[in-house]
Amino acid sequence: MIERLLGDDVDDSGKYLAEVIYGANDGIVTTFAVVAGVAGAALNPSIVLVLGAANLFADGFSMGMSNYLSRRSEMDYQRSTRKGGGPAPPSDGKSPRRTAFVTFAGFVVAGWAPLLPYLFGLAPAFRFSILFTGLAFFGVGASRSLVTDRRWLINGGEMFVVGMAAATVAFVVGTLLKGLA
Repeated sequence: MIERLLGDDVDDSGKYLAEVIYGANDGIVTTFAVVAGVAGAALNPSIVLVLGAANLFADGFSMGMSNYLSRRSEMDYQRSTRKGGGPAPPSDGKSPRRTAFVTFAGFVVAGWAPLLPYLFGLAPAFRFSILFTGLAFFGVGASRSLVTDRRWLINGGEMFVVGMAAATVAFVVGTLLKGLA
């Protein structure tokens, strides 16, 4: 299907898949962790939005910049080990700036999912947040089938299971530490 849409560019369409999935998965999990912690402490729903948005942009930026520094370090290492020195092009053609931006964008776009019920005043907000979180994991995972040979149901289910396991860890830790606040 993707071949029909992109023609010869199908190989390039998945070039940044790792950054998208990494950013999206972490954005959903860390935002859900904020939601679960605030919901577990029974704080005002407006606090969920403030902390969630702050987390989205600060942590998304941090991940993007970490990706940039990691990529630059890899390129610097390759350059230092090459005979004759000179700039070492990225072996896979991905620039540090683009990998950083794609990671940040994946984080922020997907990371909104757990916050949407609070943003739109849906009640019970935390239950809807769990639902939206699960749907976001499945949707991001299933979208991988656009650039891979795996079936969308397998890709979606895999990311759903892994993501919801991480979200469950966040919720359980928040519940266990609730009494300390």
